[in-house]
Amino acid sequence: MHLHLDAVGGIAGDMFVAALLDLAPACAAGAIAATRAAGLGPVVTLRHEPFDDGVLTGSRFVVTLPGVHDEHRFEHEHEHEHEHEHGLARDAHGNHLHVRWSDLRGRLAASPLAAPVRERAIAIFAGLAAAEARVHGRPVDAVTFHEVGAWDSIADIVAAAWLIEEFGVSSWSVGPLPLGNGRVHTAHGVLPVPVPATVLLLEGLPCFDDGRLGERITPTGAAILRHLAPSVGIGLTPRRLQRVGHGFGTRRLRGLSNVLRVLAFDDAAAADGIGSDRVATLTFEVDDQTPEDLAIGLERVRAEPGVLDVVQSTVVAKHGRQAAAVRVLAIPATSEAVIAACFRETTTLGVRLQDTERRVLAREAYTAADGTRVKRARRPGATTVKAEIADLAHAGDHAARERRRRDAERVACTDPTDERDAP
Repeated sequence: MHLHLDAVGGIAGDMFVAALLDLAPACAAGAIAATRAAGLGPVVTLRHEPFDDGVLTGSRFVVTLPGVHDEHRFEHEHEHEHEHEHGLARDAHGNHLHVRWSDLRGRLAASPLAAPVRERAIAIFAGLAAAEARVHGRPVDAVTFHEVGAWDSIADIVAAAWLIEEFGVSSWSVGPLPLGNGRVHTAHGVLPVPVPATVLLLEGLPCFDDGRLGERITPTGAAILRHLAPSVGIGLTPRRLQRVGHGFGTRRLRGLSNVLRVLAFDDAAAADGIGSDRVATLTFEVDDQTPEDLAIGLERVRAEPGVLDVVQSTVVAKHGRQAAAVRVLAIPATSEAVIAACFRETTTLGVRLQDTERRVLAREAYTAADGTRVKRARRPGATTVKAEIADLAHAGDHAARERRRRDAERVACTDPTDERDAP
């Protein structure tokens, strides 16, 4: 599945959650349960409800706390006109909420959330913390969240993390994002729209000014986008449109629906066993590291979580020196950690990063009775098989290895049993 985000009115955490729940309303109970597991007690009200703005119909994700009025909530900035002061998030007694990132991270890490959801939620907050640290020139662990450390933002980010994991989307894309303009009052004083942390999180994404006042992209919405690492536009690949969801914010825009539209696509090629996803392609050259040490370093890079493949070739670099050209394929969400590993394990001074769309065949891993693993690939019009060479290494000489390979592949062709998708 490919999901495309169309920020008609903008994007905030609640709008993202509402749009995905509009696609799959049955997921509402699971998303709400996840936010409870993150530590939001029963005093916080969580609702997924239908909404009609008179033009479009869709959903809203509503998070409320008794004693805290909507005008005091900062995260859902779409509630206010630009010229009005944005109130700061407060507790039930009207006190401003200030949460240290290190404390929030610890609370999430200790929560009973499923590990993948917990890691995604922490990663989204971590991206926001890194942006705040850059803006204010302080260490990441010293960052204090003022507006986005509150109960409503925790609910939005945890629900978003749960839905991203539940949907299992293979790729994301986004259209041009409306920046908005004007100024807002925050805990750091009066700031331009978009606020500085949001600007950093939007680096590399397409933006435009539609002439409307007010904040259109919230810090939480931008942090979610950054985590998804979407491509720009849905591309030229033929895709079947399956369904559409609309997630509404609470602010009303004159003459425009304040909605995030999400389009769910299925790859047209999937019917032929050809799927589509995105990978991070990392490339660099090394000309001052011994081949023996480079081999060790690249094996360690290959062992990094999220790395799909590592290959190297010989090229001629500057001054006629031979060099190793290295290419690493990785899951996009892990690219920064993989880049750090490349710098640790090799002598390169720079790594080029490119987000690449790829086509992949549907594959299954089959294990023969003698323990030989076989990959089965569903090609258009045929299925091919390939035994894992590592499982043949101890079968004997070349003739023995060939016999074992042929036997395992023959059985894999005829046995209808399918196991998990092969890596």
